[in-house]
Parts: sequence; structure tokens; C-alpha cells
Amino acid sequence: MAEMKENNNVLSVNNLVVSFKTDNGIVKAVRDISFDLKQGETLCIVGESGSGKSVTSKSIMGILANNAIIENGNIMYRGENLLEVSEDEFYKIRGHKIGMIFQDPLSSLDPIVKIGPQITEAMMLNSDRLKLMYQDLISDDLIRYKNTLAHMNIAIDNERKKMDALVAEVKRRKTFSSKEQIEADKKQIAAKQAEFKIFEKQTREKYMAQAKEYKEILAKTEEKAKKQVAEYKASVDSKYKKKLAEAKNRLSSASGDQRQALEKEYEALKEEYDSKLRITKAEAKKRAIEVMREVGIPEPEKRFNQYPFEFSGGMRQRIVIAIALTAAPEILICDEPTTALDVTIQAQILELINRIKAERNLSCIFITHDLGVVANMADRVAVMYAGKIVEIGTAEEIFYDPRHPYTWALLSSIPDVDSKERLEAIPGTPPNMIYPPKGDAFAPRSRYAMNIDYREEPPMFKITDTHYAATWLLDEHAPKVEMPKIVSERIKNSLEGTR
Repeated sequence: MAEMKENNNVLSVNNLVVSFKTDNGIVKAVRDISFDLKQGETLCIVGESGSGKSVTSKSIMGILANNAIIENGNIMYRGENLLEVSEDEFYKIRGHKIGMIFQDPLSSLDPIVKIGPQITEAMMLNSDRLKLMYQDLISDDLIRYKNTLAHMNIAIDNERKKMDALVAEVKRRKTFSSKEQIEADKKQIAAKQAEFKIFEKQTREKYMAQAKEYKEILAKTEEKAKKQVAEYKASVDSKYKKKLAEAKNRLSSASGDQRQALEKEYEALKEEYDSKLRITKAEAKKRAIEVMREVGIPEPEKRFNQYPFEFSGGMRQRIVIAIALTAAPEILICDEPTTALDVTIQAQILELINRIKAERNLSCIFITHDLGVVANMADRVAVMYAGKIVEIGTAEEIFYDPRHPYTWALLSSIPDVDSKERLEAIPGTPPNMIYPPKGDAFAPRSRYAMNIDYREEPPMFKITDTHYAATWLLDEHAPKVEMPKIVSERIKNSLEGTR
């Protein structure tokens, strides 16, 4: 799918493989997926529960559970692989550059804290302008040093997780193994442990030598930055003291109305001084009220002092969106943000996200299990099943020219007032991802499955420059099949409605 890539990508996920270590075995949650997010577009990722949608978004945000194993791939953002950056660097990206809206607004908000402080919390945590100035001055050298250590620790940790996964797999099958197999497994584990020790020693030697060099450079940068911050603080203090002295002199000889005006000037000087050193509560509140108004909260000044339980579900979701927007991210990930809302409120929230995206030129990843939800907001759609992207294309291609049987099944299950055909449920259940099926994972649930679907995994067949699907039905040797009548009827009705 390299032909799909363009220079205006703000995020690229390449060959991502994520598994989870559990007591029952290794769950293969995401299996070699790749996609790009372009500037200003909305990419919708659609699929049933357990298809890997949320794991993908959490991988991008760096919030995977501790038992996650990232076996392969990279997530490129601004030239950096998000899977290798240090937590210090991710702290500057998560929320600030890449924001996320979760599906349950009630669990995202603290029920005993007023809405205002929850919106301003991030701003107040980063309110010290001198500290921010210092961090900006040392940022490049600190990140380079921290990332070097992070690369080392991640490389070692990934190898350790692979070794632990092997041990867990051997323990799981021990009950069914012969004595010969048990002895062979012991030798395999011992060899893997010895391999790991060598790998760990070599990796530490390699990275620590580089880290030592970067640390020396960082120490010099820190010294220079401290001096610059001190000079800035001294300059601000000097100007403030000079203006303050002038104001006090005038205040001592003033009387009546002049005195009142000078007292106000005195207060304004103090506010100006404070604003140069820190983000004040007044500034944070002003910004929060602006964002609350932007997301459609009525009477934001009054609502600022209310608790989450005083808001409806739709209003709580607007608050969650407001919190995500306060840091002005350039990428917004929406993980099923309308699932807990009724249909009318769903439409309002989708319209709000669309409007804000257009106004701010945001790039958006929208995750849902319902193709109907994304019909009017997606630029491109990626359909996921069993940890893989099985079809990807523009919204028009997915809705008017779907090619994968799973996409047909999703479209067949959406209620539609114009269709006379009976809705079709998808038969069966998703596969157990501890034992991913061989071949096409959707084959056991597909009426169009052929023998090859049970033997070999289909490649991504190119339909157009922007449309790909992983199904053997697109192979030149496959029999010609028609999409379900309910899908073709809907496409026909929809096309006639646009004429």
C-alpha cells in the first residue's frame, strides 16, 4: 500500500503488531496493520468489539496496559517513532499534540470535582512560564538523552517480553507434552535466557556509551538555560519594580478620583507581572469558558462551577471534548465517543466534532463499531477484523463500492428506512485471538468463503490508488460473486437519492 502515502501525512502507522500476555496465552490483538492519517482528514476505523480498534488508538497514545507486547512496527509522528520515545517526550505529545476523547464521559470526569477545575487542570499544572521556558531551552538535548535511554530499555523490555511469552506458552502446553518434548522445551528456554543475557549486555554497552556523550552536552545546555531564565526573570522584575515605584510615587501625592485610578493601575501592573511569570487562574478560567462556549455549552460562566452530575450525557461529552481541546492538539482520536448517547445526541456530537475539526484544521481518527455513524463525517474508512485491516478506502468507495464480505456484512446490519430487505445479522462470533485462524479470519462466518480462505491469508488487493481489500474474491482466478442484495439495493437507493 505504499502508493497511498503522500507528503501531507501527519501520522503513519507501519506494520504494527501488538499482543497481550494473559494467563490463558498470548492474545494477538493487532496483526500487522498499516495506515496513514493526512492533514485535515477524518479517518474512521470500523469493526466489531475485539477487532483491535481501541488497541490501535491506545498504541498511538502510549497508554497500553503493562501486559502489552509490541512485537513489530512503528508509529511515526513528526519524524519520531512514538513506540520508542521516552515518557518525558510523550508527556509533551500526549494531550498537547495528540488528544483523545473516550467513549464514556462519566468515567472520564471526576464526579466530586467541579467542571471548571477539571478543564483548567492541565493548564494550571503547566502554569509556571519560567519552568516552561527552561524546558523549551533544554528540550532538544534532554529528549535526545532520554530517548537514547528509552530506546535501550524498550529494546531490552521487548526481548524480555518475548522470552516471557515463550515460557508462558511452554507452561501452557506442558500438560499435553511428552517427556522428550518437556526436555526439549527446557533446553529451548535455557538457550533463550542465555541469548537474552548476551543481548541485554550488548544493548546496554551500545546505548550507555551514547547516552554518556549526550548527558555531557545536556549538562552544558542546562547551565546555559538556567542563565537565560534568570536573565529573563531579572528583566521582568526590574521593569515591574520601576513601574511600581513610579505608580507608588504618584499614588502618594494623589487624591480622590486620581487615587482610585492609580490603585487600579497598581492592580493592573501586578496582574501584568504575574502573567509574565505564570498562567494565572483568571487566564485559565477565561480560556476554559471560551472552549466551553466553542463546544456549545450554554451559560459557560455559570456551568463552570457545576458538577458533572448536573450535566446531561450529551453535555458531559461536550465537556470531555472541551478538555481535549484546551491544549490545541493537531490530532484528535475519538474512541467511540457516541456509544453511550441516544441517537439525537449522537448526531449533535458528530456535528460538533465535524465543525471543530473544520475550524481548527484538525486531523481526526474516529473509532466506532457502526458504519452508519461515520457515513457523513469520514474522508476515509479502514475496516478492521480480527486485528487486521481487511478493507481501506475513501468513504465513497467503502459505502458505494465495498469489496470485502465483512464490509458487506457490516453494511447489511445497519437499519435503513428505504430498504425493504430484511436486516442480516453476521453469523457466528469473532475468533479467539489466542489462536488466530489460518487464512482469512472471516472465512468461518462468510457465505462466500472458498477453500483457499481456510489455507492462506489473502494479500491486500489494489482496487484503485486509494482502495484496497484483503479478500481472495478479488483474485483473478476467483469466481465472480455479487454483493448481498440488501447492500446493492441500498447503494442504488442512495445514488438515486443524490440525483
